[in-house]
Amino acid sequence: MIGREGRKREICEGSGHSSRTAALLAESQSVQRRKGKDGAKVPKKEVLKPRMATCSWMKRIFGFELSDFSSWNRFVCLLNRPTDPASLGVFRFLFGLLMALDIPQERGLSYLDYKYLDGLQVCRFPLFNFLEPLPLDWMYLVYVTMLLGALGIMLGCLYRLSCLMFVLPYWYIFFLDKTAWNNHSYLYGLIGFQLFFMNANRYWSIDGLWNAKKRNAHVPLWNYTVLRTQIFIVYFIAGIKKLDADWVEGYSMGSLSHHRLFDPFKLFLSEEMTNLLIVHGGGLFLDLTAGYLLFFDATRPLALCFVSYFHCMNSQLFSIGMFPYTMLATSPLFCYPDWPRRLLAKFPPVLRKVLPPVKPPQRSEECIYKEGSRTEQMQGQRRAEKKLGLRQKLGAVFTVVYILEQFFLPYSHFLTQGYNNWTNGLYGYSWDMMVHSRTHQHVKITYKDGVTGEIGYLNPGVFTQTRRWKDHGDMLKQYATCLNQLLHNYNVSDPEIYFDVWVSINDRFQQRLFDPRVDIVKAVWSPFKKTSWLKPLLVDLSPWRLKFQEVENSLDNQTEVVFIADFPGLYLENFVSEDLGNTSIHLLKGEVAVEIVKEEKNYTLKEGEKMQLPAGEYHKVFTVSKDPSCYMYIYVNTTAVSLEKNLTRLQELKEKVLNGTESEPLAVELQPILARPGEDVNVTDPVVQAFLRRQRKVEEMERKRNATIVDRFLHFTNKKYYIFRRSALMTAISLRNLVFGRPPLEQLAQEVTYANMKNSETAGTETRRNEDMRREAERSEL
Repeated sequence: MIGREGRKREICEGSGHSSRTAALLAESQSVQRRKGKDGAKVPKKEVLKPRMATCSWMKRIFGFELSDFSSWNRFVCLLNRPTDPASLGVFRFLFGLLMALDIPQERGLSYLDYKYLDGLQVCRFPLFNFLEPLPLDWMYLVYVTMLLGALGIMLGCLYRLSCLMFVLPYWYIFFLDKTAWNNHSYLYGLIGFQLFFMNANRYWSIDGLWNAKKRNAHVPLWNYTVLRTQIFIVYFIAGIKKLDADWVEGYSMGSLSHHRLFDPFKLFLSEEMTNLLIVHGGGLFLDLTAGYLLFFDATRPLALCFVSYFHCMNSQLFSIGMFPYTMLATSPLFCYPDWPRRLLAKFPPVLRKVLPPVKPPQRSEECIYKEGSRTEQMQGQRRAEKKLGLRQKLGAVFTVVYILEQFFLPYSHFLTQGYNNWTNGLYGYSWDMMVHSRTHQHVKITYKDGVTGEIGYLNPGVFTQTRRWKDHGDMLKQYATCLNQLLHNYNVSDPEIYFDVWVSINDRFQQRLFDPRVDIVKAVWSPFKKTSWLKPLLVDLSPWRLKFQEVENSLDNQTEVVFIADFPGLYLENFVSEDLGNTSIHLLKGEVAVEIVKEEKNYTLKEGEKMQLPAGEYHKVFTVSKDPSCYMYIYVNTTAVSLEKNLTRLQELKEKVLNGTESEPLAVELQPILARPGEDVNVTDPVVQAFLRRQRKVEEMERKRNATIVDRFLHFTNKKYYIFRRSALMTAISLRNLVFGRPPLEQLAQEVTYANMKNSETAGTETRRNEDMRREAERSEL
């Protein structure tokens, strides 16, 4: 990460100059030897050729000598060694471009009005409780400032100011919403912070056109050292985190192998082995080795192919915005810094006039040069050390402090214990990417009026736009405090808030995450102390996951199973829907008492016993054993099975009518099944409605499956066009409001409607999707 700042021949010459400069120096020395004191030429046979210094193995491999670490001054000289700015300039351009594309998408500029609408009663989750969003129009201004900063970074225009314009709004928005935190969003902020201190505008920048000293000038080696080490940490620490037993055993991303991208591996491996060896084993190997393989010359070509394939796959597997492309942009940083010059030198001379320069960089006041030949290295080293200024020393201090801090933070969870749940830390800076997957079976929010004692229930997610609060104690505390304040508007006095959250992590039992008996409003939470109302993860029951697979494999396609574990002294209150006509509970471990609420009867179950549960009624499962109890629900959704049979009959009937084998005329209520795709029909029968919805989904999937590359590209560009279109129009409306004031509501509504306008195909698809979601929501509420 420190060395590799020039080609091997430059390194072995022991100078910070380019190869062309070194050649000129060698030539001048040769000419001097060929001339006597009177200027006469010396015979050629008497010419003494300078002997090239041998290059040590350490310098050949790492790019520096061990003696460079023998003192602080030598180390500062090493970090400020002149380095070609070309690769850094290309990365600056790519990073600014990717961030400019990211802001309307993952940063949320295209839907900012939905998130920060003025007067919206919503619970928010900032890192610091005093942080609040600005009014909507001012939030648009914050995003515009960040966007202009990203564009300024890309162009290298007013570089330091552009970095500030990007970094300050970015971290403000980042700290404003913990629910949007992830590792790659954290990485973007770190890179922007690093670029502010670097000289990334020394190549291919507008600043270079304005200032001759900045145009194509050397940069200190530490500029590359910090970036390379940051990317190394992203890979390597992610690999260390994947040494977790759940990842090694293949439980973290168990369903990922179903994706079509892994079909080539299934030609010679089973799906289970593809999951274990390719998804989990391959991910672990890549993260542990990528940083090392990218560093060394011999392995770099293989590493570039390996990581490029990996990030291209990630761009298709996950909706993670610009992260795969940002990581692709970081890979060339590990190559020799002059690779853009060597690449551009192969272009025709006509094109070079509009391309970045290929001539060697000029000297920079911020770098330390070792003057003299190899034989004068010691004297040159002493002269270089005397030239050390405050700027060079501060650059070295920043490098050391920043790198140490980045290695420390992923393991600083002993300090921020309040943020530790079943996973450690603030779920963003630990680089534990994809190590933990969660499924939620049951979430219940209970409130109690502190004056009247009245008990009520809230819809999980009410007054919030996110579901991430369910997994984190700090956000649960913020949510409870917010609900406590909002419920006063609904005539609930001094409300107490209780949460019962059931989660399965990495295919384990569904179990409680928090103590449901604790009023979270009054509960104590501190970022520096353990959360007392957090229930422990039952890791002792992890071996049961093998049993889960056996049970699931033994069931037919119509039967489903849920595995539950609970703590002594607690109970699970559950309702068996009337749709579930064949539900039974099987005790796997411990002892439970099952109470049928309506019948007011209790039944005790011991290990290996089971009982049938009545449909349409509540029941409670009390854990009465000293150790946690383990049980499973096995059920068949009889309503879904019946609906499936009816849909199959309708499909068969439609096929008979179309091929002429059905002689009887269709009933009036069944005639809509013959409607053409996209045709509006009046349907009242719920079974026919379900059939038409399925038909639309099948047709849409078939259309996507058969779409050509051109169709996919047009769909992609059309989708992105409307994202950027809405971002631009809504931003223009808000900036106009700030300058001239808001217009009448009628005009504002028309402007927003125009910004939301899409083409008929996209609008029709979204309308059908929204209608289906509305019906599903109604069915869930019923």
